[in-house]
Amino acid sequence: MMRPDPKHYAYDLAGTLSAMVGLRARIPDDAFTADVLGTERLGHGVFIERGIVLTIGYLITEAETIWLTLADGRTVPGHVLGYDQETGFGLVQVLARIDTPHIPLGRSGKASIGERVVIAGHGGIERAVAARIVGRQEFAGYWEYVLDQAIFVAPAHPLWGGAGLVDASGKLIGIGSLNLQHKPENGEPMDLNMVVPTDLLAPILDDLKRFGHPNKPARPWLGLYAMGIEGSIVVSGVAGKGPARSAGIQRGDIITAVGDTRVGVLARFFRAVWALGDAGVEVPLTLMRRGDIVRAMVRSGDRRNFLKGHKLH
Repeated sequence: MMRPDPKHYAYDLAGTLSAMVGLRARIPDDAFTADVLGTERLGHGVFIERGIVLTIGYLITEAETIWLTLADGRTVPGHVLGYDQETGFGLVQVLARIDTPHIPLGRSGKASIGERVVIAGHGGIERAVAARIVGRQEFAGYWEYVLDQAIFVAPAHPLWGGAGLVDASGKLIGIGSLNLQHKPENGEPMDLNMVVPTDLLAPILDDLKRFGHPNKPARPWLGLYAMGIEGSIVVSGVAGKGPARSAGIQRGDIITAVGDTRVGVLARFFRAVWALGDAGVEVPLTLMRRGDIVRAMVRSGDRRNFLKGHKLH
């Protein structure tokens, strides 16, 4: 791991890193996401305001208890303040009187390929990585998720979930979400961190703090896991008690169209579903199943309604 050298940065690196916290969440055994994401989740978060921590949402989804470890070693309780399904951001409110530094939000859209950055979790310089931005491009996740301009950085942080991405001016421009492996045409494979850009937070931050989610209708959710394989959308799994399972969608089905729209790319598939309307809309799918054409109608849902504690306010 390439640790950052404070003398290479124009801002107070140590002070900035003291805004990073460790995060531990406990999720009930019967939670909707327990089977996929587990019931004990560890990661990081970043103070962006007094008493408010920004993290990646999958760490805190359905959490019944949250503990935050501060830079000085103290551990304090927190609770879920908000979660946005579309971006993946989560907010935690600290349940203690504290006075800790926070990191101002930067303009992630201005970050350029090759720019020197720091991606860091709780633990100061010893838990920070000197990295560079190596990509900015669309990202589609199998869980019905698309980012138009995800940020990719390398070297990767080994404990990326909720880690903060800090630009050359000491501002927060992203939150770590995933670790991916990239293999260049000529070269050795390398690990990358996929980072959610903070420009997506500004339009929804007030809503997250006030309502717990963006104040708008939810996108239609099918409750399936899909992969793009050689120009085909393959169902790799269906969520228990979700809309897809209720409609008879099966693992191994190949989705060829949403209504009249042919799909073969994961992002195109998800966007075709979302274009039909809000959560609750019926989604017509054309499938290939063991060589036969199958047509299915899925009554989409609001994913929040399947989660424990989704009514935050």
